[in-house]
Amino acid sequence: MSLHDIKIRIAKAEENAGRAPGSVKLIAVSKVQPNARVQAVLDEGHRCFGENRVQEAEGKWPDFKKSYSGIELHLIGPLQSNKARAAMELFDVIHTLDRPKLATTFARLAQEMGHCPDMFIQVNTGEEDQKAGVMPADADAFIKECQGLDLPVRGLMCIPPVDEEAALHFALLAKIATRNGLDGLSMGMSSDFEKAIALGATHIRVGSAIFGERIPA
Repeated sequence: MSLHDIKIRIAKAEENAGRAPGSVKLIAVSKVQPNARVQAVLDEGHRCFGENRVQEAEGKWPDFKKSYSGIELHLIGPLQSNKARAAMELFDVIHTLDRPKLATTFARLAQEMGHCPDMFIQVNTGEEDQKAGVMPADADAFIKECQGLDLPVRGLMCIPPVDEEAALHFALLAKIATRNGLDGLSMGMSSDFEKAIALGATHIRVGSAIFGERIPA
């Protein structure tokens, strides 16, 4: 698989779902990937990337941003409140807003810093104990809380349980977003992004299908 192949599949999925061409943003998940692989994708012209950890991103992306213009960086991993400032300085979009403490921290820092990345609220659609995200039953209230703090909430994000049908979770996320007037849906990964596109995904997160298997440090 390659970046070109993935883009062809995205275009076909958009067409099959009656979506406008280019309506889905591809986030190339570069976490735990060697810089040479990331650079190769940059050289192909792709500019939208996702990272799981602030510390790893801090060691990678400032140098790339000096060499390549137009990079858009998305945080797609869980975030500790004490890393919030660093995340806001480095990332353009944060997909893992998931609890009141983090929301109030972001709101305070936004006032101090004079800017705030776009935000997606992570919903734990599978209600899994080991996974981050607000529970579906609490999502409406948390969305309103974040909007009340003037956070730029653009949509919702989910990671379905590995042993359940992903489409059910994508449909649930879309339903929560619709009733709260949110357009953004960050859902779908290498194994299921076509299903996500069919159910309204605006952002998909694809790593191994572009870069190959991860190489842990």
